[in-house]
Parts: sequence; C-alpha cells; structure tokens
Amino acid sequence: MKWTDTQEIAMALTDKHQDVDPQQVRFTDLHRWVMELEGFDDDPNRSSEKILEAIQAAWIEDADY
Repeated sequence: MKWTDTQEIAMALTDKHQDVDPQQVRFTDLHRWVMELEGFDDDPNRSSEKILEAIQAAWIEDADY
C-alpha cells in the first residue's frame, strides 16, 4: 500500500482498530498507525495533512461513524 491508497488503508484501519472512533484520532497517531499496517510500503515523508484527512474521511465512512 502507498499513501494514495486511501480506501485500502481505511479498510485496514477499520479492521485493526475496531474500538477507535476515527473522528477522534490525531494525525500523529494516524500517521504512525498507517506506517504500522501490514503491507504498507511507502516513504513516511510522502504523507501530508491532505492525505491524512482523506484517509481519516475514508475511515469514518468505512466505519459508519
């Protein structure tokens, strides 16, 4: 996975962090959690606030919050 794979990342986060409300996640935690996902292989510095916002929005939608 790469930073641009927002839907795939969101689904993986939903599976891995089922007890977390994605609306309450800080971007520092979100960045770390994405980096820790199995299959994620991208440069940590390629992330941006815009990318993290897109991932968070997709996660909220996927988790039905």
